[in-house]
Amino acid sequence: MSLKTLFGRRSTDTDTAARTAPATAGRPADGEVLLETVGLTKAYAGADGELPVLSGIDLQVQAGEIVALLGKSGSGKSTLLRCLAGLLPPSSGTVSYRSAPLTGANPGTAMVFQTFALLPWLTVQQNVELGLEARGVSPQERAEAAVRAIDLIGLDGFESAYPKELSGGMRQRVGFARALVVEPDVLMMDEPFSALDVLTAENLRGELMELWDSGQFPTRAVVLVTHNIEEAVMMADRIVVLGSRPYGTIRETVEVALERPRDRDSAAFDELVDRVYRIMTGRPKETRLPGRSEAVRLDKRTVANTPLPTASVDGLSGLAEMIAHRGNRCDLADLADELGLDIDDMLPQVDALDLLGFAEISGDDLLLTDTGTAFAGADVQKSKTIFASAALEVPLVKLITNSLRGKPDATVRAGFFRDLLAHHYTSEQVERQLETATDWGRYAELFSYDSAPQEYRLDENADLPR
Repeated sequence: MSLKTLFGRRSTDTDTAARTAPATAGRPADGEVLLETVGLTKAYAGADGELPVLSGIDLQVQAGEIVALLGKSGSGKSTLLRCLAGLLPPSSGTVSYRSAPLTGANPGTAMVFQTFALLPWLTVQQNVELGLEARGVSPQERAEAAVRAIDLIGLDGFESAYPKELSGGMRQRVGFARALVVEPDVLMMDEPFSALDVLTAENLRGELMELWDSGQFPTRAVVLVTHNIEEAVMMADRIVVLGSRPYGTIRETVEVALERPRDRDSAAFDELVDRVYRIMTGRPKETRLPGRSEAVRLDKRTVANTPLPTASVDGLSGLAEMIAHRGNRCDLADLADELGLDIDDMLPQVDALDLLGFAEISGDDLLLTDTGTAFAGADVQKSKTIFASAALEVPLVKLITNSLRGKPDATVRAGFFRDLLAHHYTSEQVERQLETATDWGRYAELFSYDSAPQEYRLDENADLPR
């Protein structure tokens, strides 16, 4: 029996077909448009005027499909998801649910977050009941529905447990149950597996796909935000690749015609991963103007439009040295295979080298620039000097440094930078941005950081350009 019947939904021809179809048949889109954006633009107010995040997004989500929004940090994929959910209003353009423009929260969606977002003082069952309680469902009805959702998602026996008693994977299952119990038309997932270890994430992904393919998923469509290419190819029927230069636009949409269950070791799977990788890492033609100089591009960087990739100095230095040992040029897919890694695992380091001007992408290859070659081959002190010059062109590192320069004994609290970043990033993203900037600034000996009072201070050895 499907959960649609179990939860007492009105039976339709579509529901009946989903229940009677064999599990291997999948869930082909029936053509009904559930969500649609037309000319969607989203911008935030900044000190220098409007800061665009999304521009001209035209997108449809149809019943029966899983759509993956794929892109690097800063491409606006999470912002787009929140606009679809009605949590953020568009600056211009429209977002519609079943052809009706949204004027607030989308009644046909439910969200699963990256960080579980559970209330620690409530039990598993009470957390799952929250959405139904907000909708005015009676205590008995919501308790019965919550128990069924908990059972569906594999949490039966944990109804009375508190979040602190659960593993990360179990907590995320609670998040799924809480979203599914309200039977949304569209389930929204914002990097729901990124906070889990690899094996737990793989297991949960597999179980969810089995439920989806069997017709037991009480939702008609799924929109998934991810930065993981293999995850998108494994789960989605359609991959929408977002670019981020200078703001979020749809770079290309890729139809995934692979049969389910998908074999990640097949040649067809690898070819599709490679194709999406080339789309994701390539430079959009419209932003590569002939004769456009690096100096102009640097002048347009801001904290808002230039997020730092989550890459440590050790990580990006290690990748630079590997490329240097291969003649300053290598095929990333080949290098990933050689190291036993997925290409996705290397993207933050690739982005970091690109951001610092140490490397550039040409087709499937990563090439060290002259500066990158010097950095990879330098001793520790020389590499610090090279890194410092490059890091000072990165807006957040530059902001922290400039806030301290001219004040040898002054300190600046981390909270000051958190408040500035909060206008453009989620709380989790703010912490990752500051962690990376702190790592880079410390290595470059631009500033120091005391974690107890959470204060930055100008490094006494800092050699700053005038």
